[in-house]
Amino acid sequence: MTYLDIASRGKNSLWRYIVAWPLALVIWLILVVATLLPLILTHLIMPDQLQAQGAGDHPVMFFALQGVAFAGLIAGFTLAAFLLHRKTFKDLCGNWDWRLVGSGALVWLVVLILSTAIDWALAPKGFTFTIDTLNPAVILTTIICLAIQTFAEEFIFRGYLTQSLLLATKRPMVAAAIAAVAFGSLHIPNGLPQAVGATVLGFVLSLIAIRTGGLAFGWGLHFANNLFGAIIVVSANDVFKGTPAIITQNTPGLMWWDTVFGIGIMAVLAILVLKDGRFIGSAAQYPK
Repeated sequence: MTYLDIASRGKNSLWRYIVAWPLALVIWLILVVATLLPLILTHLIMPDQLQAQGAGDHPVMFFALQGVAFAGLIAGFTLAAFLLHRKTFKDLCGNWDWRLVGSGALVWLVVLILSTAIDWALAPKGFTFTIDTLNPAVILTTIICLAIQTFAEEFIFRGYLTQSLLLATKRPMVAAAIAAVAFGSLHIPNGLPQAVGATVLGFVLSLIAIRTGGLAFGWGLHFANNLFGAIIVVSANDVFKGTPAIITQNTPGLMWWDTVFGIGIMAVLAILVLKDGRFIGSAAQYPK
């Protein structure tokens, strides 16, 4: 069963997609307010924690709030898709195989380690060991909430959005490109290098979702990427700056180099994905 077959399930009239997005966001807002408002009113969350300028000010609270917000998005799009399309959570996830999750995480972990080693060789003075800042609460919260955050992004952009574009165009490259632009545009506030990198990443992850018929490989890769950047080597120039980590990297001069290196690796990965179903294979190989 291909990703197009999976996307074809349920009711797919254009008006349903037009209405589903605002409905999902309304549900999301209601759920987030219903979750956070009691905590604010009972002073379990302090105003200064909500007004923090960066992730490093209150890291546990930062990641916890991210987890709540993105869990609300998952719930919002799940309910909107069911109410308007009669699609289930499983439909939007597609084929699922935990081996693919592990493969995606392992592949990208190797890439990240290699990229960090090169950066270290180019600018060793930009790296500082900060492992003493870590504690179990930060580690556990970060792992759980980044798992939710990255899954939400895969669920929405490589699940709901890519499926809808694939239905509309019947052309995987076009569907992947449009979804990638939408994904990359949301990263513009994080800086142009990260926005460009996110666009390329989104394009390749959409192609992988279409090839494998699901989100498993892409989520494993995405989760490994964000977790590495939040706990293993945190950059002083991105959204996780200031959070406790094993190593802190402050090499602003290498930002574009890192982006170009990542794009090159993603290009190789895209070629491997598209080449005769090798490397990760086709949708027919994975559980439905």
